Amino acid sequence: MYKEILRSIENIEIYPIISLLIFVTFFVGMFIWVVRVPKSYVDHMESLPMDENESTSQQL
Repeated sequence: MYKEILRSIENIEIYPIISLLIFVTFFVGMFIWVVRVPKSYVDHMESLPMDENESTSQQL
């Protein structure tokens, strides 16, 4: 039943291609961002969980 419905839709073959392009574009973009992000930003984000725990323990 589903095969017949999908076959009746015109130009349905373009949707898997579009989804693959979106998927690949997203991960290539993320890879480029990870390679280009400054080390100081990574160090700052890395230390945030520890800073938060220290500040909450000092408030108690």
